[in-house]
Amino acid sequence: MARKKKHHAEHHEEHTDESWLVPYADILTLLLALFIVLFASADANAAKFTQMAQSLSAAFSGSPSVFDNNQAITPEVDASKPDQSKDTAKEQAYLRESVQLAEVKREIDKYMQKNNLAGDLTTVLTEDGLMIRIKDSALFNSGSAELRPESLVIGNEVAKILSVLSQQIVISGHTDNIPIRTREFPSNWELSSMRAINFMKFLLTRENMKPERFSAIGYGEYRPMVDNNTPDGHSKNRRVEVLIMRSNKM
Repeated sequence: MARKKKHHAEHHEEHTDESWLVPYADILTLLLALFIVLFASADANAAKFTQMAQSLSAAFSGSPSVFDNNQAITPEVDASKPDQSKDTAKEQAYLRESVQLAEVKREIDKYMQKNNLAGDLTTVLTEDGLMIRIKDSALFNSGSAELRPESLVIGNEVAKILSVLSQQIVISGHTDNIPIRTREFPSNWELSSMRAINFMKFLLTRENMKPERFSAIGYGEYRPMVDNNTPDGHSKNRRVEVLIMRSNKM
């Protein structure tokens, strides 16, 4: 007798309706096309920003030092277009200096971390250049413009970094808004000015320091970083700033 074949009910997998993917893909395609058009219309600026990103990335990723060869990523220039050549050369100089200042910042930050000086030193890159801020108590006693013996270690480190640069250096003194009236310092103007001058004088005693690169100024209480309403605000506003000024600006 022929064996009857058992018929098993076939199990059909339920298929999700994927028709929605078609308009979704179309939308993505249109968005991509839009971004390509926008990118193409801003190609010149994109190239500049890409250069900046690559150059600064190289500075922070441990690439060869800019002090060794002063090289940076640069685009090709069409020599037949003088204006383009001039603008590109300006951008190249700006980018090279940006990499250099970024590396200086990195070296100072490493020194701060190694020596637990994060509360006494800070660095910030600005449009004007690289700013090194030094808390007043790291350099001077209260109400004094004479450098403390302990401050010479910081001064030597700053001098060593500045000695390999060519930029102009501006040293400024700042106080809080608490008045001072002594025979030596009738006001905060005199105190802040003398602190800036004395720190500059110390730096100029180090090797390879050219006096024509340096200037000093006192701002007194009139350029505070924060409000002078608290003791912490007073502490932050009492400082000496060393500005490594950009030689190349956009």
